[in-house]
Amino acid sequence: MTIKLIVGLGNPGQEYMFTRHNAGFWFVHHLAQQFNIALAPDKKFHGVTGRGQIYGHDVRLLMPLTFMNKSGQSIVPMVKFYGIDNDELLIAHDELDIPAGSIKLKTDGGHGGHNGLRDITPHIGNDFHRLRVGIGHPGHKSKVSGHVLSKAAPDEQIAIDSALSAAFEALPLLLKGDVEKARSQINGFKLPE
Repeated sequence: MTIKLIVGLGNPGQEYMFTRHNAGFWFVHHLAQQFNIALAPDKKFHGVTGRGQIYGHDVRLLMPLTFMNKSGQSIVPMVKFYGIDNDELLIAHDELDIPAGSIKLKTDGGHGGHNGLRDITPHIGNDFHRLRVGIGHPGHKSKVSGHVLSKAAPDEQIAIDSALSAAFEALPLLLKGDVEKARSQINGFKLPE
């Protein structure tokens, strides 16, 4: 097993670019920059895609341009077209249930109320890898929409960026199939005091 497709969930458009809901986009965008992978619109997959070498592995990148609650319309066709198994798929997304500055690697499980995952799992199941990027919870469900669709405070953004850096450091382990070691490294990340 190796990861063949890394997806970042988010919403398209300039107005959403720096909002918390786009943490998955940030992850994929940074990967593309770091490894010189050109990203281009691809109508067939309703998203922005790229392909390149990441730590010596051939990896495809995808950022759906369907809006979060329609992410499956982008991911499902790509997974099926390239014959990508669920254990070869990593989806990076924002996570309300963990604080900003925390990051978790999880395989399997429900959608946890995440609209992007909710649109994907009925089509491919739920046994794929998720990189859960903590954005914290606003405290009440009535505030969730405003929270995910707004920018993080500067100190929160620094914490989120630090967590994403920790995920990049564990990526070589994940790409070579050492999921448990990668999970241990990512889930053990703590912000410096």
